[in-house]
Amino acid sequence: MTTLILIAKETVPGRVKTRLHPPLSLEQAAELAAAALADTIATVASLPFSRRILCFDGSLLPPGAEAFEVVPQVSGGLDERLAAVFDVCSGPTVLIGMDTPQLRPTDLAPVFGAWSDDDGPLDAWFGPANDGGFWSLALARPDGALLRGIPMSQDDTGARQLERLHVAGLRVGALPMLTDVDTIADAEEVAELAPSSRFAAALTGFLTEVTR
Repeated sequence: MTTLILIAKETVPGRVKTRLHPPLSLEQAAELAAAALADTIATVASLPFSRRILCFDGSLLPPGAEAFEVVPQVSGGLDERLAAVFDVCSGPTVLIGMDTPQLRPTDLAPVFGAWSDDDGPLDAWFGPANDGGFWSLALARPDGALLRGIPMSQDDTGARQLERLHVAGLRVGALPMLTDVDTIADAEEVAELAPSSRFAAALTGFLTEVTR
């Protein structure tokens, strides 16, 4: 019995993926974010989660949200928003975001296994991101206190979060490192990794328009 938390926000121009502007317009950046979210929803739909939570900031839900229990994001910093949704879960719980549309089922395969390594049981899985953050955090016993106070969206966010887990005495397994889409270079890299994705199709179309 494993719970998924997908944290996402409404893809409103000027509120999402603003670092892609330029070369993309704010409207194109928002459409690309919507494609990334759609790809992520499609991937996790095939995985055997017993509970799916969409922790959402916004009013217009994305396609596919009907398969999720929708929980509004609380006010406060990202650490508070993540902590609050972990606190309403029990049992093994996996957090992911909407910025890794190249996500494959195999990237999350360990969370459906025995939660152990050669040295014994594991308490958590940690998926580092290339920008110094993290794309996934899985906890056997969800506890928001493990996230509150961690400075988010910094180049040392992942290191600080991992240190917090270790200081709490948790044994942590490693998920693959993935690229978060922050810049246009990230977007192009991710599109190459997932050429058949909605994300790649949208980006290709937008960049073709830019170069005309």
